[in-house]
Amino acid sequence: MMKNAIVAQSGGPTTAINASLAGVIKGCLESNEIDVLYGARNGVEGLMDERLVNLTEIFENNEENLKVLKGTPSMYLGSCRRKLKDINRDSSEYDNIVEIFRKYNIRYFFYIGGNDSMDTVGKMSMYVKKHQMDVKVIGIPKTIDNDLVVTDHTPGFGSAARYVAASILEMAHDTYIYNTRSVLIAEIMGRDAGWLTASSVLARNSYSQAPHLIYLPEHPFSKEQFIEDIREQFEKREHIVIAVSEGLRDDKGQYISAETSAVDAFGHATLSGTGKCLENLVAETFGCKVRSVEINVLQRCAAHMASATDIEESWQLGLKGVSLALEGRSGEMSIVRRISDEPYQVVYEGADVQQIANAEKKIPAEWINEAGNDVTEEMVRYLRPLIHGKVNVLEKDSMPYYLFLGEAL
Repeated sequence: MMKNAIVAQSGGPTTAINASLAGVIKGCLESNEIDVLYGARNGVEGLMDERLVNLTEIFENNEENLKVLKGTPSMYLGSCRRKLKDINRDSSEYDNIVEIFRKYNIRYFFYIGGNDSMDTVGKMSMYVKKHQMDVKVIGIPKTIDNDLVVTDHTPGFGSAARYVAASILEMAHDTYIYNTRSVLIAEIMGRDAGWLTASSVLARNSYSQAPHLIYLPEHPFSKEQFIEDIREQFEKREHIVIAVSEGLRDDKGQYISAETSAVDAFGHATLSGTGKCLENLVAETFGCKVRSVEINVLQRCAAHMASATDIEESWQLGLKGVSLALEGRSGEMSIVRRISDEPYQVVYEGADVQQIANAEKKIPAEWINEAGNDVTEEMVRYLRPLIHGKVNVLEKDSMPYYLFLGEAL
């Protein structure tokens, strides 16, 4: 009897998550063990509500659709932010999912997402193991935050980093033309890990050293030292571009700007206004032209800035997830292991998701300069290969076209 599989996507969108989905679809279509691959709309919530789509019907014998999907930003299947309950306290959600598995003869479950999604993978894999079910549960990484442990980096990060670097350079172009002192502060996503903010360093080139200052949540932030850093920069130049993470904290661990009463479904603090807070501080201190710009959701689905390296690795991680399941492995996440910087080379492996879920990868202390206002050359060497290559976007009627829920726009 043939076995079926199901795949879903979860968390925030990225430019590359559909490339991983395309890899899963390709791997399942080429498998001799999988009959039908279903997709659950809106993550695990759609799975529990039985909102399924037959991906085999859509993509079998349709290489063009698969190619378009690989370059499509956002999430083809839609998303959710659903935290499954503690199995030991309430198993009703898991019982529901298992009933769906039985109804559709599901033997393989692939979940594409970030840290919180790997929490779901870990819980589901434990549940099916406890109940001795023949279901393989595999996680496939995704997050622009690049904060999943074990894997060298995560799909979506390279493209978002490319967007951040390009945006910083473009903002520098905007500031340099005026004959007046100015400070531009770019607030970049990163609650507890500053990978995206660090990627702003890639904006530097032969004629521009912006960003001139970089502040990350991994290093305690001092407003007094921040002012001194700007004062020193003004001795060298008229225009200063600064990159800051949204999650900057002081030496007591307090966010410098946070609505601590507001949290998301996973208990994470809702942050807002770091850039604006610092903008006001600079204006009061120096009385110069100052502006803060928030780079928030803009980088998540910016397909025009997609990194070819990012898209290809995302595809390969989807394929690897299927191969892990077909090997009989479960409770694992497909990962990237870097084996060389120059030339850049990686291999794809599997790792225990229990070591990954609910853990967070921070920037190593040695990749941040002693003053806490810049990154080191080691960080640059790590980042640079991840943004390489421009993606050739497929066009229809002279406009890019993508796939969303099975329809070409």
